[in-house]
Amino acid sequence: MLDSMCDLVDALASKLVTYRRDFHRYAESGWLEFRTASLVARRLADLGFDVHVGRDVMCDTARMGVPDQATLDAAWERAVTQSGDSAYLEALKGGFTGVVGVLKSGDGPTVGLRFDMDALNIQESIAETHRPAREGFASVNDGMAHACGHDGHAALGLGVAEVLMALRDAFRGTVKLIFQPAEEGVRGAKSMVEAGVVDDVDVLLGLHLYGRWNPGEIECARSNFLATSKFDALIKGEPAHAGGDPQAGKNALLAATTAVLNLYAIPRHREGATRINVGKLIAGEGRNVICPEARLVIETRGATTELNDYMVERATRVLTSAAAMYDCTVDIIAMGSAPLAESDKTLGERVEAIALSMEGFSLHPPESGGGSEDYTYMMCRVQERGGMATHIGLGAGIGAGGHHTATFDFDERALVSAVKLLVAVTVDVLQNAPSVSHESQALV
Repeated sequence: MLDSMCDLVDALASKLVTYRRDFHRYAESGWLEFRTASLVARRLADLGFDVHVGRDVMCDTARMGVPDQATLDAAWERAVTQSGDSAYLEALKGGFTGVVGVLKSGDGPTVGLRFDMDALNIQESIAETHRPAREGFASVNDGMAHACGHDGHAALGLGVAEVLMALRDAFRGTVKLIFQPAEEGVRGAKSMVEAGVVDDVDVLLGLHLYGRWNPGEIECARSNFLATSKFDALIKGEPAHAGGDPQAGKNALLAATTAVLNLYAIPRHREGATRINVGKLIAGEGRNVICPEARLVIETRGATTELNDYMVERATRVLTSAAAMYDCTVDIIAMGSAPLAESDKTLGERVEAIALSMEGFSLHPPESGGGSEDYTYMMCRVQERGGMATHIGLGAGIGAGGHHTATFDFDERALVSAVKLLVAVTVDVLQNAPSVSHESQALV
């Protein structure tokens, strides 16, 4: 069985690269993945999956950091011109760019696999030393680039879909492939969770390619993500002539700068690591105008959800007090968030055993992180309902730029390795677990 599965995946190697390079060339950032999502939906439908898209798999009120309507409309129109699939584009309008494919093969547990699809809002390098530029698949969309490997995740998700469909008679249960928008900025997963997408999932798998790990290195139960909140603080005052009528103004810039200094002065916590960063401060209208409005772009992080909540509460107090000092108001706008989640040890060990039984895998030593990942929303929901979840890291390094840089790239051979591992784990779970009741959500 394992040998035949590996043969099926090996035969898909060139197709996986084609998928990846196509997604890479037409990079789309969070909530704007219209072309990507429509093509994913089309391919799943062509394979025979039951496909659900848009508002059917996303809760509108749980979306965070959605671009303005003009940006959404322009990106949708661009997707039309870039050969997005017309059968699905209409349902994705407004940034409802989630896709779920379901394959049912008799009674049994439900295995969910999550793949993110979004690019970053950065300009990709066009240097000859950058392989996508040299080989003609660098992003054609200005200010958007796949600099974190999500093009690869979407591509390998389609590979997993094709192989599992070919093997559907070999297992009993349900496979749910979840293609998530807007992971960058931790904005998209909560919306799919609140729509109930993972409520029937007994085992949840997520995988991320890492460009700085050696090819084939794996960590099968990653749990070192920091809980995080992303939010903007909009401080509003009143304009006035700075020389002729200064007493009439309410200085939003002074309130903002006072807030910045005191945000960084929030005491650290004895129970674990905490972070805060003001990434942007946008303010001012003119040299001789009392500043009427300022926007701060802020993030907090914590080693636990409670520690992150501590930072958010203290930051909110600082912002409110700083605004009040200068007779201004402040509106705090949620832009993204992710809780702490721990991978299930027993599931991680199961994935590790399967990986090490196959060629090409070796263990990557656990490492401390500083990043966050909104897949944790899905993990928490599955675990709260009695299921198991794990996050897998897979090395795909080629010595290119680091994640979130203009020169990021990865070893495309990792696509084959990732498909093999995820298919092997999925089939193992569905072949070796009895039918379960989704009321208890327990895999026994």
